[in-house]
Amino acid sequence: MAKYRQGRLHDEALKVLAEIFRKIQDPRVVKAFTSVTDVEITPDLKYAKIYYSTLQGDPKEAAAGLNAAKGFIRHELAMRLNLRITPELSFIADHSGEYGAHIASVLNTLTYSTPPQEENTEPEAPEDPS
Repeated sequence: MAKYRQGRLHDEALKVLAEIFRKIQDPRVVKAFTSVTDVEITPDLKYAKIYYSTLQGDPKEAAAGLNAAKGFIRHELAMRLNLRITPELSFIADHSGEYGAHIASVLNTLTYSTPPQEENTEPEAPEDPS
């Protein structure tokens, strides 16, 4: 039963945090086009890791902006999720999008060549002596 609740809480927190990130007015966060990619909440609800990605701008500035807005984010999360314990938030940059783009560019640079085909690749069957 606990895992079912954890899954629901994860989904709801992810949705609520995406809405909260749109309300942040810190220019360091807004200019970087910051978005939430994932959330990990401990089973005792004391800590939450929020994974985020940025599309442009300085990632260090975006991290500083998120840490400055941590109190606002935590307050909004407490108001919307209505939990007995509001988790402590930590922000972790998610570089999976950049890594995926790098892999795609590497795959696009590969050249494909077809192996040479031989005329007859099947071994000849011995003739029946009868």
